[in-house]
Amino acid sequence: MPQSPNSESTYTEWRHKVRDGLTPLQKSLIPRFQETQLFRIYSSTLMPGLLQTEGYAAAVLHRVGDFQELPFDDSVEAARARVERSRIIHEPDRHFVLLIEESVLYHQLGGTEVMAAQLEYLLTTDALPSVSLGIIPMATRERVQWPRETLHMYDDNLVSIELVSAKVDITRPSEIALYLKMFEQLRSMAVYGAEAKALIQKALEGLR
Repeated sequence: MPQSPNSESTYTEWRHKVRDGLTPLQKSLIPRFQETQLFRIYSSTLMPGLLQTEGYAAAVLHRVGDFQELPFDDSVEAARARVERSRIIHEPDRHFVLLIEESVLYHQLGGTEVMAAQLEYLLTTDALPSVSLGIIPMATRERVQWPRETLHMYDDNLVSIELVSAKVDITRPSEIALYLKMFEQLRSMAVYGAEAKALIQKALEGLR
């Protein structure tokens, strides 16, 4: 259950957040997105939601609904809402620093065609002036950080951690500073630009 309003972190079980379906959850994040200028996102498991195609998002959300044993499937509508919300990456005066582990490129969801479309879309991220996409190669030696849980940092005000059972929101400045330190260490191991594209292309060719 959520902690008291005076707490500097909140713990909210997913079963409470999705009890009305997956679509309301997607829409509930719109205000947070609109008030954020700098997004920092790290994922060792999935494509960041901001870069998901509708097909990939639907596959992810369908599995979420199954896992949470929801009584109805609104994954297609929720995926549409997620993609619509993600159009914020085209707005000026915002910046998105996105990090993924290379293994994310190989976690197949939604079948070969869906995965290929997702990887092809990922190849276009360099054309988005507001987006910096880094990929941490599986061959990285002497890692300064091991793969961590998915995290979203909104400006310097909030860190949101996604666990299996719950979402944890952290607002304590000292804790945010630790997550920022970790994020920068992860970022230091990533490759960008042509090197990142080469990793994506390699994964894409593996589907054919």
